[in-house]
Amino acid sequence: MAAFSEAEAPSPDIYIPEEWSEAAETIAYDSVTSPPPVALVCGAKNCGKTTFSRHLLNILLQRYQKVAYLDTDVGQTEFTPPGFLSLTVIDQLTPDLTIPCLKTPERCYYFGDISSKRDPTAYLNYIFALYDYYRREYCMLKGSKKPVKTELPLVVNTPGWVKGIGYDILVDVLKYIAPTHVVKINISAEGKNLPAGAFWLDGDHKESVNLIEVSSARQDSFKRSVLVQKDAGLLRDLRIMAYFRQCFPSNLNITTIKELAHALASHSPYEIPIPSIKIKHLHCQVPSTEILYSLNATIVGLAVSSEDSENLSPCVGLGIVRGIDTFKRLLYVLTPVPQSTLEKVDLLLLGFVQIPTCLLQVQGCVSPYMSTNVLPTG
Repeated sequence: MAAFSEAEAPSPDIYIPEEWSEAAETIAYDSVTSPPPVALVCGAKNCGKTTFSRHLLNILLQRYQKVAYLDTDVGQTEFTPPGFLSLTVIDQLTPDLTIPCLKTPERCYYFGDISSKRDPTAYLNYIFALYDYYRREYCMLKGSKKPVKTELPLVVNTPGWVKGIGYDILVDVLKYIAPTHVVKINISAEGKNLPAGAFWLDGDHKESVNLIEVSSARQDSFKRSVLVQKDAGLLRDLRIMAYFRQCFPSNLNITTIKELAHALASHSPYEIPIPSIKIKHLHCQVPSTEILYSLNATIVGLAVSSEDSENLSPCVGLGIVRGIDTFKRLLYVLTPVPQSTLEKVDLLLLGFVQIPTCLLQVQGCVSPYMSTNVLPTG
């Protein structure tokens, strides 16, 4: 998941209010150097959590050489395609907070859906595993003799689903991570906000936490939140297209969706022997006779089986199953993942993240994502 080039000039459209700047600087500079701060950002949908998180990253990078970023919003991911839960180590400022950029995560898991609703338990297990990895690799644990690479601050971005089961999930995440700082962003519609105070702590909890409450930056002259309704589906499609654009050299002239669709349709896929891999459907059960049918023309997570847990297999990227040859027992897969990394993949994860329709509608190409050999039905 290599990064795109980023703009050098900051965006004039992003307004960072003084309240936000003070909150970010409090987290970065009022904290002791060791252990570094762990900040979780939460709030209702479209209140500015991602913008604040990226601003906080930039402020932290003025004090620390690197910052860890735990992204738990599978529907509006920050540094990966949609459907991932990821831990990414950031070492460069992001001048333009409006431009999404893909980066290679330190570790990620493919949840395979754009909401945690379908499997809250698996969703939480992935988050806990990523936080445990951060603790092992980047925290000096009491009594541990194992040296860490270097202690890093952590920013945790969360989804905007804060009611019902979404609220329960957020409480579980807060209790497990026990951040040093919690930033709660409020909007003018009070009924959509999280409860006041440290809502996740039980009455008998005595642990200290720095709770910082700020208002959404999008306000009119009457200080009412003006929420910009983002086209979430379009943003997800753009992220997927940006990801698979990485199948080609950056200097190759591909500037439109149509050009990308033609390039992918004519690109030579990897051949993956079917007997060498396991295929797992993440959120549904499929009869064994239908598994190959279900794979064709889909996006799959490319994972490496874990010795510790069958359900916690780290992912190295995404692939498009371009076609299936059932006679040769081969899958044809398009992916920007390097061959040296792809050779370690032994598990394909199939969820509900779909190929953007515009990439399938390529005139002049004969069924670019369909198999010529089909499995017998008998």
